[in-house]
Amino acid sequence: MAGLADKHVAAQIAGGVRRALGNPHFWLVAVMFGLATAFHYPQQLPLIGAHAPTSFFGLERHAMERVLFLLPATYAGFVFGINGGLAAVGVALAAMLPRIVLVSDSPADASVETAGVILVGLLVNLWFEGHQREKQRRQKLLSELQAAQQELQLDFQTIQNRERQLAAVNLVSNIVSQSLELKDILSRATTTVRQVMDTEIFLGFIVDECTGDLVLETYEGVSEEFAASLERMKLGEGFNGRVAETGEPMVVKDASHDPRLTRVAVSQERIQSQLIVPAKSKGKVLGTLCVATRRPREFAPEQIGLLGAIGNVIGVAIENARLYQRQRQMAEALAVSEKGYRELFENAHDAIVVQDLEGQIVMTNAAGLKLGGYAEGELLGRHVKGFLTPEALEVAREVGRRLLQGEVIEQAYDQQFIKKDGTLAHVKLTTSLITSDGQPRAFQHITRDVTEEKRLEENMRFYLEQVTRAQEEERKRIARELHDDTAQELVALSRELESFVSASGRLSRHQLELVEEIQGQVDKILEGLRRFSQDLRPSVLDDLGLLPALEWLTSDVEAHFGIDVGMAVEGSERRFSPDVELLLFRIAQEALRNVWRHSEASRAWLTLEFDECRTTLTVSDNGKGFKVPQRAGDLAKVGKLGLAGMEERARLIGGTLKLQSNSGEGAIVTVEAPI
Repeated sequence: MAGLADKHVAAQIAGGVRRALGNPHFWLVAVMFGLATAFHYPQQLPLIGAHAPTSFFGLERHAMERVLFLLPATYAGFVFGINGGLAAVGVALAAMLPRIVLVSDSPADASVETAGVILVGLLVNLWFEGHQREKQRRQKLLSELQAAQQELQLDFQTIQNRERQLAAVNLVSNIVSQSLELKDILSRATTTVRQVMDTEIFLGFIVDECTGDLVLETYEGVSEEFAASLERMKLGEGFNGRVAETGEPMVVKDASHDPRLTRVAVSQERIQSQLIVPAKSKGKVLGTLCVATRRPREFAPEQIGLLGAIGNVIGVAIENARLYQRQRQMAEALAVSEKGYRELFENAHDAIVVQDLEGQIVMTNAAGLKLGGYAEGELLGRHVKGFLTPEALEVAREVGRRLLQGEVIEQAYDQQFIKKDGTLAHVKLTTSLITSDGQPRAFQHITRDVTEEKRLEENMRFYLEQVTRAQEEERKRIARELHDDTAQELVALSRELESFVSASGRLSRHQLELVEEIQGQVDKILEGLRRFSQDLRPSVLDDLGLLPALEWLTSDVEAHFGIDVGMAVEGSERRFSPDVELLLFRIAQEALRNVWRHSEASRAWLTLEFDECRTTLTVSDNGKGFKVPQRAGDLAKVGKLGLAGMEERARLIGGTLKLQSNSGEGAIVTVEAPI
């Protein structure tokens, strides 16, 4: 490799020499150097005679000869740049040095004059170099300015195109917004879209909500027979069916010869170029718009984008028209069934209470009266704050504020209700805002008494705490017995085998190897037993606390399963109660156990973050990931028993478990606890 590099450098040098020798400026510089040298050494090079003048233009002759070396030195810098100039200055110095050392009667004066000539040559070359760089910089700035000007022109053209597109979209929007009838919307848009897109043909399809078929709703520029042949088609059928199915625009250059053609009538109508876009609203395809010509035509990206924007406007108009039709039908249905709705309200199993915006109760059903223990008429006109605890009243105000601001809140939410006899009932509340003519009028609360469910939940939680505590006590007892009894007996057995091997002289080599193998198996069992005992109840957790126990856990996983586990602690460290530390440790232990059992990961991370009001434990990995159930309650149903146990432990300390995972992107388990 070094030889090849040397050859490459040599080839480059040879090429440079050939280019220099072929440059006439090089030879001119060489001639200048030759003449200057000849004048500098007249006695040694008798070309101009031995009796040359002693001075030129008032300068001592040898000083003038040295000045002559500036000509080739500066000319080389002007022609070949700074590198050529520096080389020429070096040549001039080399040409003048022999006279200083060997010939001159006054070496000091000659050295000063030579240094002056060399300094002037260097300064001139540096000036040439600075001038050339400034020139290049100006040329670069000019090029950048021209490029910026071209970019501004392109941006200006883009803005003009967008303004034209926006004007066209606004025109279509104004036209279709004048009606809420579905057929009228597409009919109004037909002529305008043809004019904007400058095409002969327009076809407007909508998706039938009942059958899902694509129905031709309006058309222009085609025959009645052709329209009848396209009256209805399946999604995915033909050009428009494909666009309705995929939701993506389609450009057809020659419809008659396109393999996707399914209707012969298109060829008979002599349609060639087509542009088809979906009419969408909220990401849902509600129809398609098709513009076409009977001659070849290329549709530019701007035109495709313009028709797509028009399709979105018409899609929104179609959605509004359908909503209007549904609302009108609903209003008619409500008018017809008002009496039935009233009966449903009165006989509903859940309590329904309606309050005005000031908090006065204006309506309630029989279940609402029964929930509070009131007689008919006792609740009407009373303020809701008389039935709520201070904490519950604050929750109610926050829910009302968010609903009035148009926010979406999580329903149903927990609330507390004071009954007539003063007892406290736990309820699940679903609150909605009642509006009229677009203005909020009242709040409707659908209430279900969950007092008994809360009591059962608390009992279940207490039972779960007791079971968990009993499990941990049993783990602790088994770990202690394994360590104190079984492990000690195995140690004693191993030592007896060792003593037997050392003391026995009558056993054969094979018998000794067999006994030593048994001793190795006993030691291996002892090591596994100790690990099992530590896994059941690590003593470091009881002795030193959570952080040392987590450090031991990560190092244990690294040592025995080959997974690189990193650990980080953020915030100010603090201790918790033994039960809380135990539950957090079990969650981390189960999470890392899932990593080496199921994730096929090579690395995992454990982070413990201490905030002022909460503690966050996070375990993540770079494994294959898994599908996360929609609800934590479904973990056990889908076989995620380990995760279900982690979720139960998180609930026992008043925290929450969050799971994040995608296939091939690893998993993140996060526990947040208010401690």
